[in-house]
Amino acid sequence: MVAMRHLLSRFLAGLALSVLAACAALPGREPLHVNVADVESLGGEGLEVRMLVRLRVQNPNDAPVEYDGVYLRLDVQGSTFATGVSDEKGTVPRFGEALVNVPVTVSTMNLVRQALGFMVDGKPPEKVTYRLDGKLNGPMFGSTRFQSQGELTLPAMAQ
Repeated sequence: MVAMRHLLSRFLAGLALSVLAACAALPGREPLHVNVADVESLGGEGLEVRMLVRLRVQNPNDAPVEYDGVYLRLDVQGSTFATGVSDEKGTVPRFGEALVNVPVTVSTMNLVRQALGFMVDGKPPEKVTYRLDGKLNGPMFGSTRFQSQGELTLPAMAQ
């Protein structure tokens, strides 16, 4: 019985090493391209604002990306503005795209902080920087992370 356990443990260790070696041998994958496709208002509670963010996820790889859960964080001007999670399941097809829905929450404190930050000099900034970070949680091993960032030029205010 002891010999059988020893043999089984060696087999499982060898199997684990083989799986890790196979994963390490996979060619590099291109990152997913993620853009905000739409934003809808949802009913909030108390001192929070809720929105449904629709993400357009493009997969430039030769293999589909399956996901079972989504996380999203939106930073504006270098500070966290909104976060959200969803238990949505789906697949982004190989060389294809999919829409992914994520409800996000913006606390009133984040809104106030951003508004005060915009008016530090008594005038709104000309450009607003944003960064979108998130992940599509894989159903088996790991997750696929994504990131998008840029600047928005605000229209000039009439004096």
